[in-house]
Amino acid sequence: MKFLDLAKVYIRSGAGGNGAVSFRREKFVEFGGPDGGDGGKGGSVWVEAVEGLNTLIDFRYQQHFFAQNGRGGMGRQMTGADGDDILLRVPVGTEVLDEDEETVIADLTEVGQRVNLARGGNGGWGNLRFKSATNRAPANANPGQPGVERTIWLRLKLIADAGLVGLPNAGKSTFLAAVSNARPKIADYPFTTLHPNLGVVGIDGREFVMADIPGLIEGASEGRGLGDQFLGHVERCKVLLHLVDGTSSTITKDYRTIVAELEAYSPKLAEKPRITALNKADTLDAKTLGTRRRALEKASGGPVLVLSGATKQGVTDVLRALWRQIAVARGETVAEAPEEGPWQP
Repeated sequence: MKFLDLAKVYIRSGAGGNGAVSFRREKFVEFGGPDGGDGGKGGSVWVEAVEGLNTLIDFRYQQHFFAQNGRGGMGRQMTGADGDDILLRVPVGTEVLDEDEETVIADLTEVGQRVNLARGGNGGWGNLRFKSATNRAPANANPGQPGVERTIWLRLKLIADAGLVGLPNAGKSTFLAAVSNARPKIADYPFTTLHPNLGVVGIDGREFVMADIPGLIEGASEGRGLGDQFLGHVERCKVLLHLVDGTSSTITKDYRTIVAELEAYSPKLAEKPRITALNKADTLDAKTLGTRRRALEKASGGPVLVLSGATKQGVTDVLRALWRQIAVARGETVAEAPEEGPWQP
């Protein structure tokens, strides 16, 4: 199924039915009086987060959703039927934005969460409602209220505990495939990953969800490469894993490029807990590995983990470090993990 994380949708709630003007006409009733019924209520437009969906592709083929109008009232005090509601089913993690693509109308983060996007119009009153002691035969009724018409945007932000960021070919997809059941496309050319991937990761009897997004390049915030359109999928993550390609001769520049793009996209995203790891260590000798690790530690101002997604060496330490951050964010107790020992190239 093709991945789609942004869709423009046109919605309209149903108009209320008109009230009826009617009078009783019975053979043996001298003073029949008014008996016009009220109009029915128009249908509303709802959005609901459901299980089993991970893309907005359905909204590429249908963008217009119109609820049913209410039926008009009739004589003999008969109220018109209400219009049927219409329901938009979206994946968990979907944001509903106004037409300006900035104002958040709703953020659906739980299964079953439902929001009314456009309320149906009320039905008009029939002439029976206007009967009074001074007006025994009213000949007027109210029209139904019109429906609400609006344009909205649906934006999917995948819900994951940890997010992978880095330059193209930093080994993010290889790492995700090594630690989870995900099977992203892996190749030796840039931009192999064209859409986000999710995988369930297990470590020391615990599980968490990891998201891999397409690689960033310098100027992504200005639209270069695939741009920063996929960074929204790691906004909800509790911790970021910044993978740096150990075979690169510009380690510190690579690191600063990603940090700059995160800051340009959102200060909030740049402030998230971040673990830095030097990947592809199996391709480096001990001296080169040590030199590049120290350079990266100086650039990042913190510790740098070493790993190889291809051979899975050092992966356990990285997963435990991620879990410690996730457990803190969840408010859980961090269990003491057994020592794996130093990584040996």
